[in-house]
Amino acid sequence: MRISWETLWHNIHDCQACGLYATCRGKVMGQGDWHAPLMLIGEAPGEQEDRQGLAFVGPAGQLLTRMLEAINLPRERVYICNVLKCRPPGNRPPTPEEAAACLKHLRAQVALVRPKVILLLGATAVRAVLGPQERITRCRGQWRDLKGVQVLATYHPSALLRDPAKKPEAWSDLKRLRACLCERELYPDLIREDEA
Repeated sequence: MRISWETLWHNIHDCQACGLYATCRGKVMGQGDWHAPLMLIGEAPGEQEDRQGLAFVGPAGQLLTRMLEAINLPRERVYICNVLKCRPPGNRPPTPEEAAACLKHLRAQVALVRPKVILLLGATAVRAVLGPQERITRCRGQWRDLKGVQVLATYHPSALLRDPAKKPEAWSDLKRLRACLCERELYPDLIREDEA
């Protein structure tokens, strides 16, 4: 049975399933269109996200906005969240235990949004959604079907900021994403590559 957005917010706000609740300023649930056909899942809030209470608003978020604009998709028309809702100290990568503690919240978000397509941003999202044995280097750019939802993995924008040489691969992934959204007519006004 699906819970409401209000119940989910209370569940996240009151969560003490791991120790991160004690070190973060506030929980970051995510934002965007609650009925979006496309859902983006990242790793965890960073410093700016922790301060503002919004997902992907720091430098990586600004790059993500530009990436979406490059395929003519404003970020307000997608739903964006992270696996973790609390910032790990010093922006360190989350532990598997921390990610596992937050999975129930992520599953509830997916159930509420009911996306047709999910874009996984980085290794933490890949392991949380596709399984702990999966690696971003092996599954990046490959479509997976999870109970009728099309799932594509690409690099996290912060990885692209650290290593710009990965940007051509990420662009290739975005073009795959755009093609899928166009083929399924999920955003009818989205410009196809051959029309751009």
